[in-house]
Amino acid sequence: MTKDMTEGSPMRLILNFALPLLLGNFFQQTYNIIDAAIVGKCLGEEELASVGASSSVQFLILGFCIGVCCGFAIPVAQYFGGKKYEMMRKSIFHAGFLSAGIALVLTVLCALLCPWILHMLSTPENIFGDAYRYLLVIFLGIPFTILYNLLSGIMRAVGDSKTPFLFLAFSTVLNILLDLGFIVVLPLGVSGAALATILSQAVSGLLCLLYICKRFPMLHISRKHCHLQKKYARQMLVMGIPMGLQYSITAVGSMVMQSANNGLGSVYISGFTAGMRIKQFLMCPFDAIGTAVSTFCSQNFGAKKIARIKVGLRKGIFMGVSYGIAIGILAICFGRPLSLLFLKASATQALDASGKYLACLGLFFWCLGILNICRLSVQGLGFSGRAIFAGILEMIARIVVSLVFVPVYHFTAICFADQSAWLSACLYILPTCIWCVRKIEVTPSAKTTP
Repeated sequence: MTKDMTEGSPMRLILNFALPLLLGNFFQQTYNIIDAAIVGKCLGEEELASVGASSSVQFLILGFCIGVCCGFAIPVAQYFGGKKYEMMRKSIFHAGFLSAGIALVLTVLCALLCPWILHMLSTPENIFGDAYRYLLVIFLGIPFTILYNLLSGIMRAVGDSKTPFLFLAFSTVLNILLDLGFIVVLPLGVSGAALATILSQAVSGLLCLLYICKRFPMLHISRKHCHLQKKYARQMLVMGIPMGLQYSITAVGSMVMQSANNGLGSVYISGFTAGMRIKQFLMCPFDAIGTAVSTFCSQNFGAKKIARIKVGLRKGIFMGVSYGIAIGILAICFGRPLSLLFLKASATQALDASGKYLACLGLFFWCLGILNICRLSVQGLGFSGRAIFAGILEMIARIVVSLVFVPVYHFTAICFADQSAWLSACLYILPTCIWCVRKIEVTPSAKTTP
């Protein structure tokens, strides 16, 4: 069930590992698209706006959870690559213990602060009620989000990216069926869309847990592993919290951008929501390639095979940039027609806004081929703190555009906020990634055979 990435062709290993991740991301984003389409077509434009009005804060909170879980998986990958299996199992126990505590604290705080968050985002009064009901249900499902992402991250750390994909695919189909049931059959409105999301997330997490118990003896922990130790707890927090903060810091800028866009009215909220759903779908390969390269780097770092890390990074960046150029052309040419998935043909203003947003993004998608691969690889090599600064640069860029340029150029400025963030982060993370590789290369015990 495991896959050692310290031997064999780097390109083949990365592609084989990335393919299930890519399919899983496509399934997830397909659900997001269908979810938004069901809300927009069955409930209406304002209901779609209420779902999208809090998307940035969802990214902040859920992104922190996902980032922490990814960080917790890095020591597991490193110990696995170094064949230190007892230390790996102790790391798994500490990851589970800390994840449970984080889930409890975040769920309580976010549920209590939900109304304040929506007011902070300048959510219009005509959609505030639906936006609150949707966001509250999403927040109550935080433990399920953490459960799935932690367990799937651990399985990926030891080389199994196929099984998490299969469970995600199943939960995606379940999610769509529940959406139809809770929105079309039952009169639950936007709350039904959120409920479908957290229930399907819970199913995927429980499937991962059962699979590990039955088919992954290497990951089983016993009583001797279940003792809190400062060394492992610190290691987990040092890797997990910075990765979570990196996601959240990036999301702070997105929240400011969301608030600025919300102030432009429900038409632009709807257009932005439709465009953002398509953007997230188009970005799936960046995440898949980045995660694959990061896991490859983590395992080979544990095995002290630095030359293989260099090869993996070069191959990953080439794949990412090539895809970014191709998908950018698609976004420029077909952004508006694709927006008809979410918006009625009569909503011409929202369609124009969405098409413009996607066309502007298409000019700079290639940046993500550098940014995602380099940032995730820096994290996989253990330099999580340095990766945070890339997130800080993204945050600053989005805030500057939102506060300085949106009042002057309105939605046009929104259309270039993401690109400003990507370019700013790229200028930092690429030389930083090169520095990190050189830093570990001087380790006396490092091997140099690819």
